[in-house]
Amino acid sequence: MVKFSKELEAQLIPEWKEAFVNYWQLKKQIKKIKLSRKPKQSSHYTDARSDFGRSLLDPLRKLAENFFSAREKPEIIQVRRKSSEDGDDDDEIYQTELVQLFSEEDEVKVFFARLDEELNKVNQFYKSKEADFLEKGESLKKQLEILAEIKQILSDRRRRNGSGSSHRSWSSSARNSDFSGSPGELSDSQSEASRTEEIIEALERNGVSFINSATRSKAKNGKPKMALRVDLPAPPPGTGPPRSISAVTSVLWEELVNNPRPGNGGGDYVNRKKIQCAEKMIRKAFVELYRGLGLLKTYSSLNMVAFTKILKKFDKVCNQQASSSYLAVVKRSYFISSDKVVRLMDEVESIFTKHFANNDRKKAMKFLRPQRQKDSHMVTFFVGLFTGCFVSLFSVYVILAHLSGIFSSSTQTSYMETVYPVFSVFALLSLHLFMYGCNLFMWKNTRINYVFIFELSPNTALRYRDAFLICTTFMTAVVAAMVVPLILRAAGFSPTQVDTIPGIFLLIFICILICPFDVFYRPTRYCFIRILRNIVCSPFYKVLMVDFFMADQLTSQIPLLRHLESTGCYFMAKSFRTHEYNTCKNGRIYRELAYVISFSPYFWRAMQCIRRWWDESNTDHLVNMGKYVSAMVAAGVRITYARESSSLWFAFVLVSSVVATVYQLYWDFVKDWGLFKPKSKNPWLRDELILKNKNIYYLSIALNFVLRVAWIETVMRFRVSPVQSHMLDFFLASLEVIRRGHWNFYRLENEHLNNVGEFRAVKTVPLPFREMDSDG
Repeated sequence: MVKFSKELEAQLIPEWKEAFVNYWQLKKQIKKIKLSRKPKQSSHYTDARSDFGRSLLDPLRKLAENFFSAREKPEIIQVRRKSSEDGDDDDEIYQTELVQLFSEEDEVKVFFARLDEELNKVNQFYKSKEADFLEKGESLKKQLEILAEIKQILSDRRRRNGSGSSHRSWSSSARNSDFSGSPGELSDSQSEASRTEEIIEALERNGVSFINSATRSKAKNGKPKMALRVDLPAPPPGTGPPRSISAVTSVLWEELVNNPRPGNGGGDYVNRKKIQCAEKMIRKAFVELYRGLGLLKTYSSLNMVAFTKILKKFDKVCNQQASSSYLAVVKRSYFISSDKVVRLMDEVESIFTKHFANNDRKKAMKFLRPQRQKDSHMVTFFVGLFTGCFVSLFSVYVILAHLSGIFSSSTQTSYMETVYPVFSVFALLSLHLFMYGCNLFMWKNTRINYVFIFELSPNTALRYRDAFLICTTFMTAVVAAMVVPLILRAAGFSPTQVDTIPGIFLLIFICILICPFDVFYRPTRYCFIRILRNIVCSPFYKVLMVDFFMADQLTSQIPLLRHLESTGCYFMAKSFRTHEYNTCKNGRIYRELAYVISFSPYFWRAMQCIRRWWDESNTDHLVNMGKYVSAMVAAGVRITYARESSSLWFAFVLVSSVVATVYQLYWDFVKDWGLFKPKSKNPWLRDELILKNKNIYYLSIALNFVLRVAWIETVMRFRVSPVQSHMLDFFLASLEVIRRGHWNFYRLENEHLNNVGEFRAVKTVPLPFREMDSDG
């Protein structure tokens, strides 16, 4: 039977852990009570047994005593409820007084004092979260009403345009739109204006403010002049939606109210797309609200069970019946007696089913309560199968390569220019997937909520078994594709035919990546493509956690991108037919592209920092941008030094690389990992640590430092032959991938602890319509 402490640890909400009942501290206090009772309890029972001895009627006598004592025994404790020190009647606190004296009175007083503290803590947290969710619920209802009014405007206009009853002529300018035509047309215009006025007044009652809504003027010709653009206040830094969302909202109103276009052409299509975007945002906000309400409901039930379990332990140790009276108080406390959360959940279910699921409750529940996929034993089986295949094929490859002399001086140039770049790409990618699988495994075991941090879908998020399956499948396919050319060479096939195999393998991989069918983890593949699009177009997209996290991964995969460059040039120049392998390397464009490719990941990451600074007005992002700029300079200097060896460039390499490395190490340890806190209770670390063994953090600091300075080898040039040079480059690239996978765990641990510190367990979804203050 699983102990409740382990069950509570497994079920509690990680971000709200500090707000739960401290069950473990209360258990320790009960142990203290038990230890203080032992000598007195043993002597008391010894005297009683020595006087009367044992009898067959003892069980009946004990049952009768318990029955009469339950009827006649007075209350052992008395729980008083009073207002808080702030004088707020709604914020009540509980305080327990001992009516009956205990032999270990001091320890019992401490226990009930701590129990009162936990009860008051749970009530206060529940009230604050409940008020927050209720406020969000009211805001979402207003958003839905505004959306319904906008849909009504568009529907009425579409109906009028379709019937041909309106003959108005709208001007192209939103600010100078006027009516022109016959008197009949003018009356239609006036009725349309009155209809617009009614809708605006209805929306203003819902909290939406308009520019010049109270002082709409007329033009010189006496015709109404409409200026009804929504006034969208700028949110405080880091709290509201990005400026792009506010801009979309204002454009929506410009299109709908200020500049409606006749006919059912492109204007209506644009309006429909914008309404769909706003509707999608509101739907997502409802889903997150429902998820938050469910978490709060779980919070209430788990704490109730915790109070019940700990009071039963107290009764068992003290041989008293204090749990019934205290549990009665707990059941009457706010976090149990309040039914606002349940009623709001029912209301959200009803609203979501009606407005977003066409009254299909089953469809609505798929959005509101997404089911996580269950772990399949088939995945574990295939991971083991492909791992065994990889080991076997790699052994075969080593034997065939040795027998065919593939690394001899006569054939090494051909092999290194055709096979090595392509298969190095997949080897590095597979290693990165393996490290990511290890990260997922560690995050799961340490209760780091990576699904929430990355804002992934719970039912399609990649799990560590799936990551290992993709990794082993890739590596098995890569080694198999490396064995096939050796077999074909031994069978007498021409080098031209054999050298096309790496290109075919790369083409198959690209086709699988963009395959539109729901096979081979399509949600993960498309999510990966979407994130890459956001990274490449960094300044034009709001930067999410998953975007800059993936961009950091790309900065560790520059050798992979360089291999893709050489492979693309090799096949586009048709070098596999002519076997002129220096065609690309001697070309000026190819040599210049090396700088572009080496700069690109750092440039994208720097652009993300600029965008985050623009959205959040936090200067730390600009300082972070400097880290990537220094890395770009160091990378460019190293490429130049590799081509033009001189003492001057050697000095430039040392200076730029040292500056970039110190910058990166500081940001790794202090900003990304949150370590080196000066007043931390854990020396050189931070106060909160997820891993119990502190020595692991010190070893991780040392390992990250060593792997960060691996660039020294590129300066010293410990190379003998071209084969050894390529192998050493691949080894260093693998070390950087391992360092990045090691870095990932502590980066997400720090992010998780930040969420825990602010009790963030639900995503904040930006809403399409901003509301003004009522007095503004």
